[in-house]
Amino acid sequence: MSAALTASRARVWSALAEAAEAVHWRPGLVALLPGSEHYPRAGVPVRWSCRVRELPLLLHETPLEVVAGERLQARVRLGLFHYETSFTLSPLVGESPRTRVGLQIQVPNELPVVGGTLDRFAVRRLATELAATELMALRDWCEAARPSERPPALSLQAVVAAR
Repeated sequence: MSAALTASRARVWSALAEAAEAVHWRPGLVALLPGSEHYPRAGVPVRWSCRVRELPLLLHETPLEVVAGERLQARVRLGLFHYETSFTLSPLVGESPRTRVGLQIQVPNELPVVGGTLDRFAVRRLATELAATELMALRDWCEAARPSERPPALSLQAVVAAR
């Protein structure tokens, strides 16, 4: 999936790569935990405090590839769920300051849940909804007139509640 944002690549990259910004727009994130100060550095795992619905959880994220202003790929684990995300940034020609942000989420064909698994069709729906939610939240944050406030956006809680 991708979205066109009315923001410079530098602005979008800051939202992706600065932990202080990520907690404002990434659905469910609460805080980067101590010992994770080097976010994002390829191969260096970090832990985030997050909430899914009202349940506090740890989100483990390991950046796999970090190319400033262009690409951020990471392995993510949230409880039993694990997947890889890949954000790519590119300028929209002639429409400065606009940026095309691509987001690919790769998940296994089945995901474990208590008492069973989600099949590949449910997994695909979940990944699609997660990507759409993240892109909308990123767009709302980067395009906000006052980026110190968290814009209203769909959350991971809404995606999980829909399951």
